[in-house]
Amino acid sequence: MLILSSKYLLLICIVLGMLCHAEAQTEKVYTLNEVVAEAQGISPVKLQAENRRENRYWQYRAFQSNYKPQLALQGTAPDFTRSILSIQQPDGSDLFRERSQFNADLNLALSQTVGLTGGEVFVSSQLSRLQTLAGTNQGVSFLSNPISVGFIQPIFGFNNLKWDKKIEPLRYEESQKRYNEDLEQIAIQASSLFFDLLIAQITLDIAETNLSNNDTIYKIGQGRYNLGKIAENELLQLELNVMNSQQQVMQAQLDLETGMLNLRSFLGRKGDTSELVLIEPKEVPDFEINIETAIAQAKDNREKFVEFKRRRLEAERDVARAKGNNGFNANLVGSFGLTQNANRFGDVYANPQDQQSVRIGFTMPILDWGRQKAQIQTALANEDLVKSIVGQEESDFEREVYVKIQNFRILKKQLISSQKADEIAQRRYEIARQRYKIAKISITDLNIALQEKDQAKRSYLNSLRTFWRAYYEIRQLTLYDFEQNQTIRYQ
Repeated sequence: MLILSSKYLLLICIVLGMLCHAEAQTEKVYTLNEVVAEAQGISPVKLQAENRRENRYWQYRAFQSNYKPQLALQGTAPDFTRSILSIQQPDGSDLFRERSQFNADLNLALSQTVGLTGGEVFVSSQLSRLQTLAGTNQGVSFLSNPISVGFIQPIFGFNNLKWDKKIEPLRYEESQKRYNEDLEQIAIQASSLFFDLLIAQITLDIAETNLSNNDTIYKIGQGRYNLGKIAENELLQLELNVMNSQQQVMQAQLDLETGMLNLRSFLGRKGDTSELVLIEPKEVPDFEINIETAIAQAKDNREKFVEFKRRRLEAERDVARAKGNNGFNANLVGSFGLTQNANRFGDVYANPQDQQSVRIGFTMPILDWGRQKAQIQTALANEDLVKSIVGQEESDFEREVYVKIQNFRILKKQLISSQKADEIAQRRYEIARQRYKIAKISITDLNIALQEKDQAKRSYLNSLRTFWRAYYEIRQLTLYDFEQNQTIRYQ
């Protein structure tokens, strides 16, 4: 009975060990689209793109607030002063007297900027309290301005509000388009890491298969050598093939582990130990790209073309600032309000008296030794330079779109060709391997077939990687999905 229990215990341990091993070797199978989707959904790089977009959103909200009414409450309480001052007496003489005062004031103001003119209008209400604690005029007094209405209007000056209203919305639009580009850039990075790992997996499979085949052929060669059918040189070549295959397996295992770690890190799976198994994308997207459509979509969707417009406006703004800040400048300030003072708080709002003020302050340079002209000419020259650079960048961008699309068409043909070449090389090697087993070809011919097989596979995998990278680059370059015929926008 004890022996039976021990057998059952041993069986349970074996089963548990197998389950633990299976758990440790959990596999997760991914296609290229799934890797890209996960990277665009939860990867750290995607979170960074969201943070940049959110940061720009709040900057834009801050800009918008400049054109909305601002309500502010200002005050000072307490304001205590104790000092000895020179005070003029009724007879005209001055004497030093001690003064102790306790002040408090409160001001409620509503202001509104006027973007069209660059001015500001305001409405305010103010109340002040003054209490003298030492001296001959001890007591409390109040001063009120129940309401004051006024304006501040620059004349002939630079209107920064008007230009900000043109430029800041473009900055915000840039950030929205930049977010779409960032997510497509993530797709490019994800595809590169996907193929790094996929090629490592396929390379390891090839290396292990080559090792198995070379080991089998080496054993066959040993039998032939013992029978005197092949020379020692050929046997040594077969043994060398086995050793080379072993080294290739070890290198492929290292590349596989590196590719696995890189992809996990990019996807934000640093603590995940599961094995990622990737599926080779067999189907090639079948669609045609019209160059004129691609260029038009790029102009409509890319951040770059909004940036071009913004840079031109900023250059024009700098010219306006140089002209506005170097000539005759004036500020017109006016206000109308009510005021009253009293010794009791209850009387400070009774029978208020009106008060008005209007003033114009101006600045007019008389002698500046050509500084004004130099600053204006500098701004004008910079405007011409910016427009020239932007025009060249627009042409370069259109040429980049054209070249990318032409290159994509060639890569598509190369991929189909390399795929056929890979299939032919695989069949040729299999035939050569079988013929060597029956001594129909030499070891040299077999090695040539092996090298051509591996070279064809590497060429095909590189073509596959290059094609898909170009595919995602065109998506990012135009922000247009030519398979679905729709603009790429991420919410």
